[in-house]
Order: sequence, then C-alpha cells, then structure tokens
Amino acid sequence: MRTRILLVEDETTLRETIKLNLELEGYVVRAAANATEAFQYFQEERFNLIILDVMMPGMSGLDLSERIRLENREIPILFLSAKGTAEDRVKGLKAGGNDYLAKPFNLEELLLRVGILVRTSLQGQEKKAEIHEFHFGSNFVNFQTMEAQTSNGPIQLTKRESRLLQLLVDKKNQVVSREEILEKVWGYDVFPSTRTIDNFILSFRKYFEENPREPQFFHSVRGVGYRFNE
Repeated sequence: MRTRILLVEDETTLRETIKLNLELEGYVVRAAANATEAFQYFQEERFNLIILDVMMPGMSGLDLSERIRLENREIPILFLSAKGTAEDRVKGLKAGGNDYLAKPFNLEELLLRVGILVRTSLQGQEKKAEIHEFHFGSNFVNFQTMEAQTSNGPIQLTKRESRLLQLLVDKKNQVVSREEILEKVWGYDVFPSTRTIDNFILSFRKYFEENPREPQFFHSVRGVGYRFNE
C-alpha cells in the first residue's frame, strides 16, 4: 500500500516542485492550492501525512489544521511557513501540527522530515492492527476468529464485515471516508455503491445496537463516509 500525502500550498511553482520531488521518492501526492480544496480532499481520501502552508488566502493553514483535528487527531501535519520565529512555531504546534519548517527550506531536509512523520504514521497504524478483541456496550468482538457476542446472541461475521468493523473501531469517533473503506476493505478489486456500504452499516446496527432505528455506535455521515462512536 503506497504512502499518500496531501500537499497544501498556494504558490504554484513551489507546490509543483515539492509534489515532483515527493513523487520521485515514491509517495502518492494530492496537491491543493487552498484550504477549502484541501479539506474536501481530506474528507474524501485517506492520507498518511499532510504538508500544510500556513499563510494562504482565505482560510489559513492554522485554521485548516484545527478543523482537521476535530475529525482526525492522529494524521501527522507538517507546517511550511515564511514565518519562522519561536512564537510562530508554538502557534503551529498548538494548532495541531507535529512539525514546523520555515521557508526557505532545504529540500533534502523537507524529505527527511517527511520520512520521519510518515514512519510514525505507519507505525501507529500497525499498532492499531494488533488489536484482536474489542468491547463496546454489551458487545464483544474477536477479530481473529471473526466471532461476536451481542445481546441478541453469538454472531459469526464474514471476512469483509470483520475488516470493515475493525477499520471503524480503529478510527473510532472519526469519520472514515468511502475512499479509505474502498482501499482497506474492498482493496479496489470491487467498487461497491454507497448503498452496498450502507447495507453493511445496517447489518452492524441490527447485530449490535439496542435500537437500530436510533443507533448509538454506527453512523452514516452524508456525503462523506461513516463513523463508529464509542
């Protein structure tokens, strides 16, 4: 699975230069020229890292970072900024950044910092994948055996149900985009419709919710994806 980076930079030449060099390193890069465009990509796709310019017309990089952190507290964010004082760096870290690089910067240093943040992101995903058992409400799931105990009795999950459930659990309290579900659950070998994924969520509600009509755990977020609330 290739590493995906969201690059947000309003200066065209710099954006294209960074994008090209990241791609030469083997990364898949989605480039955005402003915060509005970037946030749309963030909601629709999965990324391992966000490289974010601070000073942009309209919504600033700091504001975008705070907005992203409301939905995802784990994805690493690397700020790029012409402002490089200690105060500016502190503002970036307080806004949710993991690293801060002042312009003009050395391209090799940028690539080194990207590599460190990407490894951190991937290691976090591997640790989550080690979770084999999970309790929520009155339910218990064993992801190794794909068995579940619910208030309605024992259930044998299908492989795809188990993979989708673990993805939602790993991302608990966060919106998981359809793009990420396609990649991690369906593997892009099949392209299910929105209704197909909705049917899986409906099945989870039937299995695990006390009242499927008023779900506590499994939610559909219109136009974006799905969320498991613990």
